[in-house]
Amino acid sequence: MTAAVFIGCSFIAFGPALALCVCTVATDPLRLVFLIAGGFFWLVSLLLSSLVWFVAVQIGGSNNASKKNLLIFGVVFSVLLQEVFRFAYYKLLKKANKGLMTISQEETIPISVRQLSYVSGLGFGIMSGVFSLVNILTDSLGPGTVGIYGDSPQYFLSSAFMTLAIVLLHVFWGIVFFDACEKKKWWALALVILSHLLVSGLTFLNPQYEGSLVPSYIIVMLMGTWAFFTAGGSLRNLKLCLMCRDKDFLLANQRSR
Repeated sequence: MTAAVFIGCSFIAFGPALALCVCTVATDPLRLVFLIAGGFFWLVSLLLSSLVWFVAVQIGGSNNASKKNLLIFGVVFSVLLQEVFRFAYYKLLKKANKGLMTISQEETIPISVRQLSYVSGLGFGIMSGVFSLVNILTDSLGPGTVGIYGDSPQYFLSSAFMTLAIVLLHVFWGIVFFDACEKKKWWALALVILSHLLVSGLTFLNPQYEGSLVPSYIIVMLMGTWAFFTAGGSLRNLKLCLMCRDKDFLLANQRSR
């Protein structure tokens, strides 16, 4: 039973991300490099957040009110730092793309900004998901039974679905964020950061999982729709894609712009 929970939750959380990697990233070495680099930038933001959290815990009090305030501060600071590193990664990729254009023998750039935003967002999401769920998956192997002392028996399943939402949201946030930086849409940047803060804040509602999962997946659908149209999608090419008639719709076949 524990092995089934481990395998099931792993595929729920990382199955879509794995499929995206295999179908759209693994076939191109350049995209794979940018994916790994995106994960590294997220790791650096986590490291700095951990250092600040360690210092804040040492300074803060030991009563319950202080611990709650520290937790809220830690979440807000971590989210803002992730977005700062997303912006830093965007600036780095812009410079890297110019360098690739200089040494490229082709007239077009090797990888478009839209592809960069997607790949970097996927890198952020996968690394975030791994660090969010790895300890929970380890506990799912046992020993012990979740819910034996009155806790929710849906803990592992809910954590897996929440991780999936975060992974997908990082992809959508990356697409919208990069486009906003390109077109200087500061209001879009603000909405990305606010939605990130909102989703992270919803986790404070746990263990009332319906209170955090339902709003999170509503945000996933809204951000996914926004990212789809931001990336150049339309109802027409969505229909062609679903009917398997648009061979150039997938990122793997998309020409650089």
